[in-house]
Amino acid sequence: MWYGVFLWALVSSLFFHVPAGLLALFTLRHHKYGRFISVSILLMGIVGPITAGILTSAAIAGVYRAAGKEMIPFEALTLGTGQTFCVLVVSFLRILATL
Repeated sequence: MWYGVFLWALVSSLFFHVPAGLLALFTLRHHKYGRFISVSILLMGIVGPITAGILTSAAIAGVYRAAGKEMIPFEALTLGTGQTFCVLVVSFLRILATL
């Protein structure tokens, strides 16, 4: 049960981070240190869902198991992409707070 939520969170995170990393690589390719920003964006797209995504997916699956409910694949899709959406919202709000 947790595996489905985790995979959707990972795939949806990569869906947003890979284009952002490629855009950063393309625009900062001539900068001395800026090209490494794209590597950090790609790493955040992979490491973030692996560490936090496993924990939150396991917590969601634990609630479903304790309630005795079965999880259909659409619920796993919704919960996994919802995790990515929450991370994106927090990321954008954090940037705007520093301006």
